[in-house]
Amino acid sequence: MLTNSTKYDLDNAKAASVVENLHRNKMNTKDMTAACVFLSESVGKAKAAKSLGMSQQTLKKYLGFAAVPDKLKQYVPKELSRDDATKLYQCIPSVPKAVKIAEKIILLDQKLRKKYLYHLAKSPKSSHIKLLKKAKAGLLQQRVTLELNKGNARKLRSLAVKNDLEVTEMADKILSSYLKRR
Repeated sequence: MLTNSTKYDLDNAKAASVVENLHRNKMNTKDMTAACVFLSESVGKAKAAKSLGMSQQTLKKYLGFAAVPDKLKQYVPKELSRDDATKLYQCIPSVPKAVKIAEKIILLDQKLRKKYLYHLAKSPKSSHIKLLKKAKAGLLQQRVTLELNKGNARKLRSLAVKNDLEVTEMADKILSSYLKRR
């Protein structure tokens, strides 16, 4: 007869079995997600993360992926990463629309896809072309560090004050203007 105490023991035994299998075998993303959901429900998120040897943040990512519909999960891990599929579904909860976007972005390289999803999260109603342009522009932006002598640093600061700009904004404006003339 199954009582509450034997049910609890059975859940503990299942949890221990899952953890043992995880450590023995390299599990795929879908199986790991199922294990994370099971353990989180059985022993709680903190214990589940500790048992699985992962951070709570990583566990949270797997739990987020658990909510992703199977039509999007089919792209993981060959065409999309777990995080890409999760982010896509969070931005576009309509499965048919999310699948259409997935089919477009699997053709992009990883860096461009990441920028695309970033911009998609900011404006989910934008067109694919607009998002792609923003993503490509984001990849072109570079952070440059310049060492200025004291005299030039003072001149830059003075110009920034005159133009009511931050020093970095003034430097960006000067450098952009210079490069446009080239």
